Amino acid sequence: MAKCEICSKDTVFGNNVSHSIRKTNRSWKPNIKKVRVIDKGTPKTIKVCSRCLRSNKVTRAV
Repeated sequence: MAKCEICSKDTVFGNNVSHSIRKTNRSWKPNIKKVRVIDKGTPKTIKVCSRCLRSNKVTRAV
């Protein structure tokens, strides 16, 4: 499932709107990466969005 475990960002739904204003369903998914992080002193793998990685909300394991 495309969901960030830090900020809970997940799939958003909306419509494709054509030139003739016909509407069809579509979805936007967040940019999720599987990353090894340090959580309470132990390394583990979690799914994190790129915005949380950029803003240093997690500490990556080396």
